[in-house]
Amino acid sequence: MSGKVSQGFLDAQAEFVRRVSDDWALVTAGTQQDGWNTMTIGWGEAGMLWSLPTVTVYVHPWRYTHQFLLDNDYFTVQLFDNEHKHDLGILGSKSGRDGDKVALTSLTPKAIEHGMTFEEAATTLVCRKIYTHAIDLDAMAPDIRERLGAFYAEEGHTFFVGELVGVL
Repeated sequence: MSGKVSQGFLDAQAEFVRRVSDDWALVTAGTQQDGWNTMTIGWGEAGMLWSLPTVTVYVHPWRYTHQFLLDNDYFTVQLFDNEHKHDLGILGSKSGRDGDKVALTSLTPKAIEHGMTFEEAATTLVCRKIYTHAIDLDAMAPDIRERLGAFYAEEGHTFFVGELVGVL
């Protein structure tokens, strides 16, 4: 295994970290043929794991997108310019279970190899899911769990680690 990573992947990982913390992002799983869903994320990491460039996203099990992430081998992460923050707010506050929430935005879905993205995305990270794990609340530092309050009352997020296999 080689630890060499292209500069494009490194740049994409740095952009992911900056945009998730400043502007949010979307994580999308599924395909146009079999169904898909997207949601806004405000937490994430980018780095190296097992000598692979990776992106990690965290999704609570009650989110509709969670099952799509479990059921698919790939997911995509879309990074947007700040002008789309309102759209990301809609996609983070509405559920795909209740209807076509994307229709409430100005975003245009686009099928790609291994999933979906949006025409308006500044960058799309294509990730092959390589690890999934539910956060163990008992292993969480008490002050962090207390700070998160009811958000972590009974069940923590699942983290999905994806090998970064493409940048669009």
